Amino acid sequence: MSEEKLKGLKDEAVGKVKETEGKLTDDKVRKTQGKAQGLLGKARKKAADLKEDIEQGAEKLKEKFEKDDENK
Repeated sequence: MSEEKLKGLKDEAVGKVKETEGKLTDDKVRKTQGKAQGLLGKARKKAADLKEDIEQGAEKLKEKFEKDDENK
């Protein structure tokens, strides 16, 4: 698992804790901060997934071009 994905998971977990704390203490600011941090975590994980997909696609494309060059 990539470092960015781990950061995303951490942000989601910490955000959930803050959101729950805000609900329990009726602190709307803390609850909102928690939601925001959770969303940041989700975005971070999605960005890491997208980066991995792009890297894999680029590697496949590179392999295809190298194979085509060998067949010439």
